Amino acid sequence: MHTGKFLVAQLMRFLPKRDFDQCVHKYRGNYRVRKFSCYDQFLCLAFAQLTFRSSWRDIETCLNALKPKLYHVGIRGTIARNTLAKANQTRDWRIYADCAAVLIAHARKLYAGEPLAVALDQTIYAFDSTTIDLCSKLFPWARFRQRKAAVKLHTLIDLRGNIPCFVHISCGQMHDVNALDLLILEPGAFYVMDRGYIDFARLYVFQQNAAFFVTRAKKNRQCRRSARRCVTKSTGLRCDQTSRLTGKDSRPTYPVQLRRIKYIDPETGKRFVFLTNNFVLEALTIAKLYKCRWQVELFFKWIKQNLRIKAFFGTSANAVKTQIWIALSVYVLVAIVKKELRLEKSMSEIPQIPSLTLFEKTPIFAALSCKNAKKTQRPSLSSIAPQAENCGAARTKETLCYYPAESAQAAKNS
Repeated sequence: MHTGKFLVAQLMRFLPKRDFDQCVHKYRGNYRVRKFSCYDQFLCLAFAQLTFRSSWRDIETCLNALKPKLYHVGIRGTIARNTLAKANQTRDWRIYADCAAVLIAHARKLYAGEPLAVALDQTIYAFDSTTIDLCSKLFPWARFRQRKAAVKLHTLIDLRGNIPCFVHISCGQMHDVNALDLLILEPGAFYVMDRGYIDFARLYVFQQNAAFFVTRAKKNRQCRRSARRCVTKSTGLRCDQTSRLTGKDSRPTYPVQLRRIKYIDPETGKRFVFLTNNFVLEALTIAKLYKCRWQVELFFKWIKQNLRIKAFFGTSANAVKTQIWIALSVYVLVAIVKKELRLEKSMSEIPQIPSLTLFEKTPIFAALSCKNAKKTQRPSLSSIAPQAENCGAARTKETLCYYPAESAQAAKNS
């Protein structure tokens, strides 16, 4: 008797199926498809991400071993490695990119009130990229160096919840600073970047769009101080200056003033020189803002350790992008589940549990929080014997409505 939903089916309830179908319809993902739909493909690759599968054959073997249960979790098509490989190679990766965008929009609303290390009302973003090494013979389209291939994930995360808001997948030859041209800047928001993104022509676009940037200065900068502010050196600050660029190439591209802050970390003794176009915040707040940039590095570490994005099932560009976007969808889905269910476990612990319990009929909150539901104290036989004839049938019906698992066991024992 069917007494509940599998954990994977409960998890996928947080995926808005209607929005997913709209994404599929937009790119005609199910055009002339009879048996294996885009939703089947998404569920199979999400299963591979959550259970750490390593190949198409691995996915095929594991899912076919669970064949009687696949219908109840939403997989209607026949699982075959050739079918999976063909779907990954031919179906537009933008389907899953748009699906991830829907999940990201929902997750950002949930995490909008999350506290930050810096007490600011504005949105704070961290922008960086990570490189995923590939084999040059298997991935010739992702040329990086003479004998090496790679793809880059240029990622903008919202520091409230560490939710990726923008992801661009490129070959390894694309320089990080070129990704700034792809950003849609939000007025009033702060963008925290390392010094690899220093291009004053591009940084001036932030000024024109009323957005703020915080970055580290390079040693070969050419500037002239025009004003200075007093700082408390016991906090690690050394100077807070207003300056103008004097370089032959930099001065015409960034003609307005810059704020330069020098800071020494009291713990490590390391020196930092920050550049920003914000003249309102305190200098120490700017230093703390840059320290928050490390969250994007932790995000990259998490997805590389907990998701399958370092080894790919397919070798085409479409297959690689499809796998990455579904992996990011799984990450955001885990973040949504954590917030919706108010789980105390960390983002590193939650994905480990479904890897063993995906096809168990355990309530999702009990499974992910590892808290057993309170067992109801059953009355003794002597106390219910006089009423058994009159209300036995009604009590059985009520129990089936509210406690189906216990009712099925009681019926089986009787």
